[in-house]
Amino acid sequence: MSITVKDVEHVANLARLELSEKDKELFTEQLNSILEFAEKLNELDTENVPPTSHVLDIKNVVRKDEVKQSLPREEALRNAPSQEEGHFKVPAIIE
Repeated sequence: MSITVKDVEHVANLARLELSEKDKELFTEQLNSILEFAEKLNELDTENVPPTSHVLDIKNVVRKDEVKQSLPREEALRNAPSQEEGHFKVPAIIE
């Protein structure tokens, strides 16, 4: 499979890009180089290579969702500048 100038013109048209003839030739050449490289990668024997989802060994850093005792209401409201009936009182933002 190879990319033609017509393909580049079609994609440019979809993206509403105006390309010069020089750019069309350049992008056609670059896209074909990418495809050639991908074809070379397909020649590699990856039979015993385990699949990876990320190149770095990243682990989930989110803690487990565990039920814990929360602060008592009085403690949570202790430093509130304004409170009413056990809730934070804030200025109205909807008129």
